[in-house]
Amino acid sequence: MPTPPKTGLQPHPPTVRPDSDGATGPLAVHPKVFRDELTAAAEWVADYLGRIAGRPVARPVPAAHRQALAAGDLPQEGQDLGTLLEFVDRAIAPYPTGNGHPAFFAWINSPPSPAGVIAELLATAVNATCGMGEHALMDLERGVVRDLASLAGMAPGTGGVLTSGGSMANLLCLGAARTWFLRGRGATDGAAYDRAHTRLTAYHSDQAHMSVAKAASVIGLPPWRLRAVPTTSQRHMDVEALRAMVDADRASGLLPFCVVSNLGSTASGAVDPIEAITAVCRDQGMWHHADGAWGGLGALVPELAPLYRGVADLDSLTVDPHKTLSVPVGCGAALVTDPARLRDAFSFRASYLDGDQDWPWLSDYTIELTRPGTRALTLWATLRQLGRSGATALLQQYQDLAHYLRRRIQGHPGLELCAGGPLPVVCFRLTADPDASRPNPQADLHAAVAARVQARGHAYLATVSHDGETVLRACVCNYLTTTDDVDTLVQEVLAAADHLRAR
Repeated sequence: MPTPPKTGLQPHPPTVRPDSDGATGPLAVHPKVFRDELTAAAEWVADYLGRIAGRPVARPVPAAHRQALAAGDLPQEGQDLGTLLEFVDRAIAPYPTGNGHPAFFAWINSPPSPAGVIAELLATAVNATCGMGEHALMDLERGVVRDLASLAGMAPGTGGVLTSGGSMANLLCLGAARTWFLRGRGATDGAAYDRAHTRLTAYHSDQAHMSVAKAASVIGLPPWRLRAVPTTSQRHMDVEALRAMVDADRASGLLPFCVVSNLGSTASGAVDPIEAITAVCRDQGMWHHADGAWGGLGALVPELAPLYRGVADLDSLTVDPHKTLSVPVGCGAALVTDPARLRDAFSFRASYLDGDQDWPWLSDYTIELTRPGTRALTLWATLRQLGRSGATALLQQYQDLAHYLRRRIQGHPGLELCAGGPLPVVCFRLTADPDASRPNPQADLHAAVAARVQARGHAYLATVSHDGETVLRACVCNYLTTTDDVDTLVQEVLAAADHLRAR
């Protein structure tokens, strides 16, 4: 096993701060040194992203290296800023998850947009806290949230906040739904709250992302009061089953308050029937939240638009710009048709925090008080690089590549396409081995094939449970991906299967 690399930076003498009095300090860096390091870092970033397609898709972190990184290695003396880039190049960059590579098809992780990379640096230098006080980036966030809601097709006046991702957005929206429902019953505190909260019940598709269950747990719903609604053969929520479950729960004394639908399930890309679910919610006095972390902008794509009728009638929607729009990681969004409902749930006062009631601080709409301005600027920069037409073209590009992959699978006798949703995720299986005497039964073959493809480093895909069977799953969400990368994926899957069956 190779010797684990050192993770420390080299000692350096105190440097002079750029201010005129010549003062020194632990974080002081001479202006020329700082400029030179920024220039070197920019060159490295451009080279890294420019050459990423020529590197292995992913590379496991050696055990010794993981241990060295995780152990901590803080020296007594401060160290030279100049070795930071060398450390990243040697100890961090060689071990990617893979999502920057155009032949990565595993999870819904995208490479960063060029505009987003630049904006991240600029926003970090400005270093705004976009939760309190007055700052232009906080106002910019209000604007890009409206832009995002418009792209999704939500109602005019929709607002909300940017979040770290879909998990936090789902949590905020479920929290807002709970407060809205309890406020309508006059049960936001005291004994009335206690009596009502112990009966609150929410519903989601059995294809829901795990973050929905996490969010329900955080707001105090036990698992038995988060109902998994069965789905149809197309993995859409069964609306009649939903209606029956709500009626039965209400008859037993429970308080149904929220339904969470899928606008793009993670496993198969299914889109739930928005209008029909909203009709149930309106009949029953419930909140309709849609988890569109991945597929929330599907209304932009002509072939998908009919499935998104009724988006404007949603109470809330989760969208992750760091997925389909390639905004750098850490940018989700909680979009609420009536943003005052978010504020009702999360606004708390303190004597040392006196916000402007005409322009409320964004911390009033979320759990976070300290909030990075990087989200707003990276989203703004990426949207401005794309424009509405570019955003549409990007999503259509993903659809086209997924259609191409489906055709490749259907055209090969060794592969079989599984039923799936309309979004650009493709679930497929290997056809059964005609020689029953060979090892690796079909139930285990797909997991072994995925592992071998991943280890070889030419492409990367995952597995998923489909009707109780483990099958292969490929998702398209990288703007660098081409049909050549799709061809590579198919070749790697077939080669891995041949290798495993020949053992």
